[in-house]
Amino acid sequence: MTTGQSMQNQTPQRATPDKEAIALLPAFERLGLDRITLVSTGAQAGRAYDQLVLAQAWGFDTESKPTFKVGEQSDGPHILQLSTAERAWVFQLHEPECRNVAADLLAFKGIAKAGFGLGDDRKRIIHKLGIEPQGILELNTVFHQRGYRKDMGVKGAVAVLFNQRFMKSKKAATSNWANARLTESQLVYAANDAYAAIRVWDALGLV
Repeated sequence: MTTGQSMQNQTPQRATPDKEAIALLPAFERLGLDRITLVSTGAQAGRAYDQLVLAQAWGFDTESKPTFKVGEQSDGPHILQLSTAERAWVFQLHEPECRNVAADLLAFKGIAKAGFGLGDDRKRIIHKLGIEPQGILELNTVFHQRGYRKDMGVKGAVAVLFNQRFMKSKKAATSNWANARLTESQLVYAANDAYAAIRVWDALGLV
């Protein structure tokens, strides 16, 4: 037996709650609009930058307008979400100055950008913003290292760590993220994906 196999065998195998079990849990308390900042201009992006760079880590996610035709290529991401444990910022990336600040934030070293399923996000960011995101932390990998066999998304992570149910709106998920005016439901959906990620990061003790 190799050392690697020995260490792997010593890691306890942990089960992820199924959908039925998660559905019975109390709801995770999400951020309301009073703690969500929409960033759609260069000036707003500059203010967001000044606050975000004070943090150790951010919850991180992106949203792209869905594609429905075979072979259709997405030109996303259209939205970037970054969150601390107190507030989330939702950046619209159609405005050049806002997009430039978003790129600077993602290229900023020394701050972890934590989230789930970030492989596609990273590829799209490189293509659209022309930068390699620094400090990307795939939380699913951390759960695998801690003995969880199944892939862990935000719903499973919130159930495991907080014994709560994280709600996601399918209607918001498949909405048009390229719209110049985002709805309140889109803002709440986008912000809370990033907010839940930073809460998970904190609960995992990843400082």
